Amino acid sequence: MAKIKGAVVVDRERCKGCEVCVVTCPTGTLALSTEVNSKGYHYSYAASPDTCIGCANCAVVCPDGVITVYKVKVD
Repeated sequence: MAKIKGAVVVDRERCKGCEVCVVTCPTGTLALSTEVNSKGYHYSYAASPDTCIGCANCAVVCPDGVITVYKVKVD
C-alpha cells in the first residue's frame, strides 16, 4: 500500500490569520507567520511541510477558502 504525502498551499494575500487551520492540523504542519501580508494580517504557512499527511482538515475549516491541499503517492 502506497503512502500519501500532502502539500499545503495558502493564498497569503487572502489569509486573515484566524488560526483555525493551525489548531485543526493533526500533525502541526501549519503555523502563523511573523511577517504580515499587504492587508496587515499574520498569514498561515506550512512551517513543517514534511509532516503534512494530506488530510485537508485545514482546507475544510478555512472560513475564507484560501487553502489548497495536494496529495501525492509516495512509494
